[in-house]
Parts: sequence; C-alpha cells; structure tokens
Amino acid sequence: MAKIYVASDRRYESMTYHPVGNSGLKFPAVSLGFWHNFGSKDNYDVMKEICRTAFDAGITQFDLANNYGPVYGSAEENAGRILKEDFRPYRDELVITTKAGYEMWPGPYGNWGSKKYLTASLDQSLKRLGLEYVDIYYHHRMDPDTPLEETMEALAQAVWSGKALYAGVSNYNKEYTQKAAEIMKELRCPLIVNQRRYSIFDRTIEEDGVKDCCQKEGIGIIAFSPLAQGLLTDKYLHGIPEDSRIARDHRFLKADALTQQRLEQIRRLNELAKERGQSLAQMALSWILKDRKVCSVLIGASRPEQILDNVSIVEHCSFTEEELAEMEEICGR
Repeated sequence: MAKIYVASDRRYESMTYHPVGNSGLKFPAVSLGFWHNFGSKDNYDVMKEICRTAFDAGITQFDLANNYGPVYGSAEENAGRILKEDFRPYRDELVITTKAGYEMWPGPYGNWGSKKYLTASLDQSLKRLGLEYVDIYYHHRMDPDTPLEETMEALAQAVWSGKALYAGVSNYNKEYTQKAAEIMKELRCPLIVNQRRYSIFDRTIEEDGVKDCCQKEGIGIIAFSPLAQGLLTDKYLHGIPEDSRIARDHRFLKADALTQQRLEQIRRLNELAKERGQSLAQMALSWILKDRKVCSVLIGASRPEQILDNVSIVEHCSFTEEELAEMEEICGR
C-alpha cells in the first residue's frame, strides 16, 4: 500500500514569498514548472517525488499549460492525479496555474487567442487537473489576428466565472503588455503577471522594455528558462552528456548553440560561481532575483535532488557591483 503523503511542518521556514505586482498574491521565490518531465513518457513516481520535495521546501506554485507533455494535456493529467492523491488537503496552500495560446487540437478553434479557444481550453484543463478553479489563467502568446480586447475579455470572463482567480499573460512584449493592462483596467480585472523568458544569456525583457514596463504598470514578472535550457549549468563543460537536452531533444536546444565562445563564457561564469560558493545553476537563478523586479523564477527538475539544490539560492540572491560587472564583461555586454 502506498505511503500517504504528509507535508513537512517546516515547509515555510526557508522559502521567501514575493508580491505579484500590485496584487495581494505572493509567489515563492522559486516555482516548479511542468514544461518538461511531466509528460506521458515520464516516470510518474519520480513526478510525485519531485512535487513532494518541492512543496516540503516551500514551493507553493505549480506552473502548467494545456499543451505541456508530450502528449498535449498529459502534464495536466499527471498533475491532476498527483493533486488528487497527495495534495488534496493542501489545495488552499497551492498556486496552480495553466495557459492556453499554442496549438492544442485540430481546426481553427484550437490555437491562438480567440474567446472560443480560451474558454474551451480552460474547461478542458480544469477537467484534466480535477480542479474547480486555477489560481492564474494565462494567455500563452500574442495573437496578431485576434483583437486584444477579445482575448482580454476571455481572461476576465474566466475570472468572473470563478474558474480562475487571477489573469496573466505570457510571452507578451512591451506594446502588448501595456495595451493588455489598459484593457483589463477598463474591465476591472487587473492583469497581475507576465511570464517571460529571462536568463544571464537572454536579456530580451530588458532590451524590449518589458521589465521596466511591468514594474510601472504594477504587473509581476515570473521568469522561465532561467538556465538557458541547461547552458547555464556545468553539464556541458566536458562534452555533451547522453542524457542532456541537446542529446535527447533538439526542439529547444541545438548542438550549434554550444559555440566555443559560449563554452568559454560558461567556463568563466562557472569559476565566478565557485568563488561565490555556488554552482553555476544556483548563481544563474540567484541573478534572476537580484533586484526584486522578478517575483519568481521557474525551475524544471528531472529528479528531486535538483529541487533542493535550487531552493538554496533563496538566501544568496545579492551580488556585489564587482561580480555584476564581471558577469557583464563575460557576456560581452
């Protein structure tokens, strides 16, 4: 008989929690993403242990999307099973989020940002998750063909219906973020968060103005891909491991990303991390949270031990001016 999960009574001792924009909601500094390792081909028992370890460490946010897998929907199905078996008593301590915006089913109504798609997708997600509501419902990407007013009205309707508590967007640039925020203010349903890619190697949210825009608009930022799909770790310093993402899955990280220049940058950043008493991955996560303009960093994990390594950054998110300057010089900025 399977052992019943009982959460650690020390789960809130070490984690810090940051306000999400101007809302009353708080995110843990480190959140768990289900983008990878929670699909139909992954080990269910390992998934459960990852979630248990995360929650015991104070990670209260589980981030999903309708198409996470593979196959589409399987991450939500696995999450729903885990929530039912382990986390039913703790539902009110969890922030469960999902998204819609990428292709989910065939035909003209299973993609992008129409009200029809977003409404139907949320209903499907709730069934897979076994929940009455999600805490945040995101539009997953900008849609140039659907009026933004329609997309935002769909998000607002999800909140008004009680199927979501808050509305968010993902992968929105500055222009879309500003327009979306204005529309949602008119609808009296504030947009509270924008989920964007951000890492030492990817500064797009600084370059396109989203980071400052969100702070001005009272919108939180949660960062995904903080390790640049694994480049900001020490795993590639001695070749390409057989179990690495480059070797297993070329959709998101290709071997040609490992140029000699990039490898040299990784080596130098790794040495700096050692001087700080951190691994390169830990330093990369700490860097995301250094100025509090990002309220949480999304991590993935293929085994529970990675969770514990990552949450240790919470107490080590400050950098000296010299360290920051050296990192900028290494990255050629």
